[in-house]
Amino acid sequence: MDYLPNDPMMLVSSVNMLLRDDEFDSFESLCSYFDKDVEELKKQLLDNGFVFNEEQRQFRPL
Repeated sequence: MDYLPNDPMMLVSSVNMLLRDDEFDSFESLCSYFDKDVEELKKQLLDNGFVFNEEQRQFRPL
């Protein structure tokens, strides 16, 4: 994957897939790779109804 999609549903799906499939060892490393600010990406997903669960390493619906 060369970029993260802009569509919120595709974005959450892509991020969760990359974390689940161990492409990245953390959300922070994923953000670094795609040159995204960690807090901005979390806020973007939160604004669309998703919150990051550290224990499960994935975004979940509110």
